[in-house]
Amino acid sequence: MFKDTREVTSALSQQQYIASDEISTVLFLAEKLGKPVLAEGPAGVGKTELGKAWAKATGRKLIRLQCYEGLDESKALYEWEYAKQMLYTQLLRDKLQDLLSGAESLTAAADRLAQEEDVFFSERFLLPRPLLQAITSPEPALLLIDEIDRSDAEFEAFLLEVLSDFQVSVPELGTLTATHQPMVILTSNNTRELSEALKRRCLYLFIDYPNGEEELRIVRMRVPDLDVKLAQQAVEVVQNLRHMDLKKHPSVAETIDWAKALVMLNADNLDQHTLETTLTVLLKHEADAQRAKRALSGGDLPRRSSGLQSGTGGSRPSLPPNPFTGLGGRGRRG
Repeated sequence: MFKDTREVTSALSQQQYIASDEISTVLFLAEKLGKPVLAEGPAGVGKTELGKAWAKATGRKLIRLQCYEGLDESKALYEWEYAKQMLYTQLLRDKLQDLLSGAESLTAAADRLAQEEDVFFSERFLLPRPLLQAITSPEPALLLIDEIDRSDAEFEAFLLEVLSDFQVSVPELGTLTATHQPMVILTSNNTRELSEALKRRCLYLFIDYPNGEEELRIVRMRVPDLDVKLAQQAVEVVQNLRHMDLKKHPSVAETIDWAKALVMLNADNLDQHTLETTLTVLLKHEADAQRAKRALSGGDLPRRSSGLQSGTGGSRPSLPPNPFTGLGGRGRRG
């Protein structure tokens, strides 16, 4: 579908996803080679959003499997609708009585019933889960296997066969093979080490926190109503928070949420009061919030260069030594 990586970058940009050259290259090769993509990185850096954006960019139907501890084959692949089977049994009771009439023994009745079991084990009673939905989809699909590291090693091993052949065996129906090979993106927050067998079947992609310039572009794209200077200051604060020793650093998703919150509060600059009252939009642990507030009042927040460029002059925005203090008067709140 795409001639080169630049077209991939452009297509993702149209879906409001800013892709690095590495992301565009991996997706381009995955499309050409027909291989799954394993995207690893911290939570909230845009791995799931990448899958959603790529599905829209390629016109594929998005099918998502959210992994969790204890996920098994019946929840990921298929299961039989036993309640529906029982209902049909009740509705067809009279017919079954006719079928079994004349049977001289329980064995003979069971044999007659076994000849009709295909009625109850057919696609009519099959409940496809995400993996089977992706394989049997009549249109091209993108299978997003989210947070594969949360599943058990047994499920990961089961997944190897599906990703290798894109076919599954249903004992009652036989082998079901994909009409259109689905594009597969697996995401991992790296909470556990994945097997080498799984990684070998995938193209590997690591997505880290963006630098200041990239994050500013993301904020400007996703929250266009935010003032340019305020967006620069907000990104500077987030970049410096990530340099602190925190239990959970603010993700890109939380940066966007914070930017939206500043718009809702009608803030025109970042003063200390606004920062302190909105800090929990960025930090979701009390210890982290308290540590950041101490840095607020003490002026000892670690500062690192974010590489931000202004929208017009090409120079860094004028910020004080501590981006948490002296950022102007009280912001206007609605």
